[in-house]
Amino acid sequence: MNNQSDVSQPPLKRELFLAMSGVAGTVAIVAFDATIVSTVLPKVAHQLGGMSLYAWVGTGYFLANAMTIMIFGRLGDLHGRKPLILWSLFIVGLGSILSALSQTMPQLISARVLQGVGAGMMVATAFTAIADIFPNPRQRVRWLVMLSITFAVASGLGPIIGGVTEQFFGWRASFAVIPLTCGLAAYLIAKYFPHIKPDQLKGARIDWLGALLIMLTIALLLLSLEVFVGHFSSIRPIWGLVLFLGCCLSGWLLFQIERRVAMPIFPLHVLQTSQAQWLNIAALLCGAVMFTLIFYIPLLLQNTFHYSPISAGLLMTPLVAGIPLGSILSGRMFARMHHPQRLMVGGSAVLGLGCLVALTLTETSAMYWIILATALCGAGLGFMLPNLTLFSQMIVRQQDVGVSSALIQTSRALGSAIGTALVGMAIAQTSVMIGLRVGLIFSVMICAMLILISMRSKMSDYT
Repeated sequence: MNNQSDVSQPPLKRELFLAMSGVAGTVAIVAFDATIVSTVLPKVAHQLGGMSLYAWVGTGYFLANAMTIMIFGRLGDLHGRKPLILWSLFIVGLGSILSALSQTMPQLISARVLQGVGAGMMVATAFTAIADIFPNPRQRVRWLVMLSITFAVASGLGPIIGGVTEQFFGWRASFAVIPLTCGLAAYLIAKYFPHIKPDQLKGARIDWLGALLIMLTIALLLLSLEVFVGHFSSIRPIWGLVLFLGCCLSGWLLFQIERRVAMPIFPLHVLQTSQAQWLNIAALLCGAVMFTLIFYIPLLLQNTFHYSPISAGLLMTPLVAGIPLGSILSGRMFARMHHPQRLMVGGSAVLGLGCLVALTLTETSAMYWIILATALCGAGLGFMLPNLTLFSQMIVRQQDVGVSSALIQTSRALGSAIGTALVGMAIAQTSVMIGLRVGLIFSVMICAMLILISMRSKMSDYT
């Protein structure tokens, strides 16, 4: 491995475990940060008088996340992962404190955008840090499964913890959980995680123009969707077209510049293979489905089915059981399969079945039917999430592992932003029930596409 560490000896097993516990803690914080607000947001929006801006609490977060992952992925390649992980914990903790102190919805959205920047830094470094320490894919998959389980459990616990703290201490207390976990994770990372920095990138500079164009392209894309789908006045579609054309122009400029830069922020060669292209499309689609479920099912349970925040959070518990179970089974089956892409085929099918069950939910649905829907969705996601990251790392050179991992996470975050925005717009124009059903119908169609994409992602040559 072409890396240089600031430690003279390889980390001991105990120190390695504690270091990876710190990495797992950062992943858990990302998941908490993304989902803890879902249970409390209905009451927050009502109290702050901003139900019309409901979707942008999630969309702003995921937009900032998607815009920054690639940038921080490259910065991690240049300066090592450890400093960025520590900075990300500080930014997310600060954003959480500002969220708790928000007096208006625009203030809350701004604080969530700051958290999204910190989460982008976390995602870009945490998953790649494993590849730095474990270059062997078969060894790496065990730790990726652990991180996926951590992410899944935290995603499922987020709504529960948010509901419990809101019920007993108010919604502002829900954000206090994150700074505490940031402090613990920062201690483990600072003390036990080795500082590893690639030798071949010394003296290299970051492509700031490319970084700016990435952010501009993603922002213009999402804003154009907001105008097209979110509003129906006679003049706004014109502005939507202008924004979309600006997005296309920015994307074209990005493509032209990145072809010519010595050290691009977005190395186009990472996407030259059909494998990489299909995996990133799958990550985008998977992100759209995942956070449609996590972000809006609690809203449906509270506002339409009239469950309390605690009950709504508890009914999301099957995600806690489903995703880790799927990740564990996937990790055990991976090493024994000659065609491991079949794991994603099966995961997509189970996820689609879960979305179909969720589509049938009504106010009179039995609790076991709700549990079945979320459990199936969780299990399907458990087979998808670790393999998307692992496969993306397996098909590139070692020096491109960081940017490839960051690209996968960017695609997932972008899908999450688009998914939450579109479903939020559908809800704003209709109702929670109708808007979510529209989202679930598209989720079922997306799962069918994921099955086809997974079948095309032949991985036998890389195992």
